[in-house]
Amino acid sequence: MEEISPGLENVYIKYTDLTFIDGNKGIMRYRGYDVNELAEKSSFEEASYLLLFGNIPSKEELKDFKNKISENLALPPYIHEIIKNAPENADALGIMQTALSALSETYINYQWKRDNDLKLIPKILGNTLSIVSNIYRIKNKLPIKDPVFDKNYATTFLKACFDKDVGEERSMAMDSALILYMDHEIPASTTSAIVTASTLSDMYSSLTSAIAALRGPLHGGAAESAYKQFEEIGYPDNVETWFNKNILQGKKRLVGFGHRVYRTYDPRLKTFKKYADELAETENQKKMLEIAKKLEGLGVKNFGSKGIYTNTDFYSGLVFNEIGFPLYMFTTLFGLSRISGILAHIMEYVETQERLIRPRAIYKGPGEKKYMQVD
Repeated sequence: MEEISPGLENVYIKYTDLTFIDGNKGIMRYRGYDVNELAEKSSFEEASYLLLFGNIPSKEELKDFKNKISENLALPPYIHEIIKNAPENADALGIMQTALSALSETYINYQWKRDNDLKLIPKILGNTLSIVSNIYRIKNKLPIKDPVFDKNYATTFLKACFDKDVGEERSMAMDSALILYMDHEIPASTTSAIVTASTLSDMYSSLTSAIAALRGPLHGGAAESAYKQFEEIGYPDNVETWFNKNILQGKKRLVGFGHRVYRTYDPRLKTFKKYADELAETENQKKMLEIAKKLEGLGVKNFGSKGIYTNTDFYSGLVFNEIGFPLYMFTTLFGLSRISGILAHIMEYVETQERLIRPRAIYKGPGEKKYMQVD
């Protein structure tokens, strides 16, 4: 008998050389390199180059890659207008989705060739940095402006948002976050991009599909939901009462716990938790961190034996907030981080498989009926 796989769980749609995950042992690597080591020692540009080109860049290759990104930070005026004219209450990720979709308008009959793809990628990375920084600016009633490249991708992004240097530690935390969220095999957003790319649509349209999927709270919105959970608890002394009343009684889901892939701690959690500890300065940030740690302890105590542990979204929102971003930007920062990984996957799919993704459905409706015309 034919059966479906709900949520496409354990359905494999491609071979990949990009990201290796062992969910039982808590291992995650980009092309063989441990993600936490890359987050500590590498940079967003190096890790992006690794995924996209297949190797850690030489000094000259890295310089050239950075230069090409910096040459593409200026957005076309019509994209400025799209961002500027977004409704005041517009979803930040929705604005990003609209801007990427608008950029796809000039790519009619895009030719998928590796040379074309690799030339377009720095342009996309530069465009996306400018889109997201200007979304933050417009939301904070700051004038639209094209960023100026400074040191690296993360520092350029933060200066473009805040008009100031936020310090080396926060820049390093942002760089690490961009690397840790860069890829995660093929979750919903990357799958959406691959489906679009399999039709031989263009890169910007494929990214638009990914961002649309990322907007859902079960995927990209998890960091926002976890942070809202801490806000709802309010104070560290409330954690146990809230947990017993809401989680143990099944009234709510413990956000930031459990994962479709992992049966142990999410390996990316280690670095996010480290930065959450190091960057907490204000009383509110320290309070939220204490709430998170107490809640994590209860979660592991009650659910760890079932293979349900803390995932990366549990602490990433705290880090984004400590860097200086409000809640409504968390998912958009995730979107910015994921661009290189999505591009690497769609290139890999089109170059190696180039097969239209067209699944089937098992029909469960009524049998044949005769049409009776309405009198």
